[in-house]
This record gives sequence, structure tokens and C-alpha cells, in this order.
Amino acid sequence: MRLRYVVDRAGKYLLLLPAVFSIVVVFMIGLFTLLEALPAFRQIGLGPLLLGSVWRPTMESYGLLAMIAGSVLVTLGALVLGVPLALGCAILLAEVAPAWFRAVVRPAIELLAGIPSVVYGLFGMVVLVPLVREVFPVPGNTGFGLLSASIVLAVMILPTITNIAEDSIRAVPREYKEGSLALGATHWQTIVRVILPTASSGIIAGIMLGIGRAIGETMAMIMVIGNSIIFPQPLNDNPLTIFLSQARTLTGNIAVEIAYATGVHESALFATGVVLFVMIILINRLAYLLIRGRLLTLYGGGQ
Repeated sequence: MRLRYVVDRAGKYLLLLPAVFSIVVVFMIGLFTLLEALPAFRQIGLGPLLLGSVWRPTMESYGLLAMIAGSVLVTLGALVLGVPLALGCAILLAEVAPAWFRAVVRPAIELLAGIPSVVYGLFGMVVLVPLVREVFPVPGNTGFGLLSASIVLAVMILPTITNIAEDSIRAVPREYKEGSLALGATHWQTIVRVILPTASSGIIAGIMLGIGRAIGETMAMIMVIGNSIIFPQPLNDNPLTIFLSQARTLTGNIAVEIAYATGVHESALFATGVVLFVMIILINRLAYLLIRGRLLTLYGGGQ
């Protein structure tokens, strides 16, 4: 019994080490980035850095607002395009498709996760950019812009959301589905009113992971978004043409300029990393609150 106790305790601490190591790594990365960004926060100021819309290092202007807007808009566009497609794929694979179809489609979706981002960027430049330019003949539309970037990102986040959503749907107890069908509901009604609400916590988690993947993408965005340091704005009276505007993301800004940046310019790029870090933390916190609130609602913990 003593040996068994020792083995159990050793296994517990052995599993604890990777978790502690992960926390330490994240903390060290955050601390390093913050320390490197402190000179920019001191010399530029938090307000001008976050709310300034002009980024011109040669003129000592370091405003990140245009790039924050570009990151948020391209991520929003990717979610609008990618989430319905990913959720539809998850429902198809988990509840509708026959086994032979799943055996073909699931590996194809998983393969999307292994394609390098530069390949997505090349596809976007060669195929999507000319297509967007031709389909939307709006003055000023070069094809490079938020829409092309959003389409590329939607494809890139598809496997992440699909796999997690499918696993969440499959994790719903079989009794829920059988009970709904026994009460006279159709298969589709059971999916919409029973299975999806029960699996919503896992689906939300998958969407949040997709957001993290989208907001952190770099290479593909540089290649298709136009990479212009301008605040996105509509090209005509239609507000939706804002997605035809060129932009630059926070990650793209760091990748393009870090090689030659020095002094305050370099520190401002690290401050850009701090802003990204904080955005990811807020997204994860929002996911936790949404999932926790959903679980409390399902199991009556909030009463």
C-alpha cells in the first residue's frame, strides 16, 4: 500500500510539472515583452499609443489605433464567414454524414490545419485578390484588403472550430437525443434545440480558440491585406465596403518593421506585442465567463 501511495503521489507531481512549466513560460514571455515595451510607454504614453491613428516612426508618431481596428475587423470578418461553415461541418460530421463520407471529409478538414500560412497567403494573392477585385468593381478596390484577408482566415480557423465543435456535439449524452426523438421531435429539431444548446460550452471554446488563431496570424495577412498603415474606412456610401479597404494588423506591423527598428521604434513594436498579449488574455477570459455562465444555466448552479 505504501508503494502504491508513493507511485500515485509521484504521478500527480509529475503531471503537475508540465502545467507549472507552461505557466512559467507564458509569464516569462509576457514579462520580457513588457520590459522591452516600457520605454515606449514612458516616452510615448499609453493614451497616444493606443488612441493615435498615425504610425510614422520617422516622424516620432506611434499610434496603434489603425492597426487595432485592422486586427479586430479582419478577425470579425473571419468569424462571420468561418463560424457558420465550421459549425455546419461539425453538425454534418457528428450527426448527419454516413461513415464513409466522414472518413473522406474529416481528414481533408484536418489537413487544412497543417498547411503553412505562407501557402494560404500565396493562394490569396493569386486567386482571391483578383477575384475580389473583379466581383466588387468599386473605385479604389485593389483586391488587397480586409475581405481577402477575412476569407483566408476563415479557411485557416475552420479545422480548429470544426474539430472542437464536433467533439462537443459527440460528447452530448445519447439519452438526450433519444429522449427528444421519443417525444416526437424531428432529427433537425433535436439538433437545434437539444444537442447544440447542450454542446454550446465546447462550441464557444472552439470559437474562442479560432479567434486567437485569427488575431495572431501574421504571414498570410501581410500577403493579402494590403499592409497599408491606414485606418480602414468604406470606399463609397455603402458601409460594408470597409471590408474592401486595405489595412495592417498588429502582428503584421511587428513582422514588417522589427528587422530594422531601433530605440523607441523597437520598443513601440514590443508595446504592440503587449497590446496583442492583453487582447488574447481578454478573449480567453471572455471565453471562460461565457462557458461558466452557460454551465451554470444548464445545471442550475446560478439559481
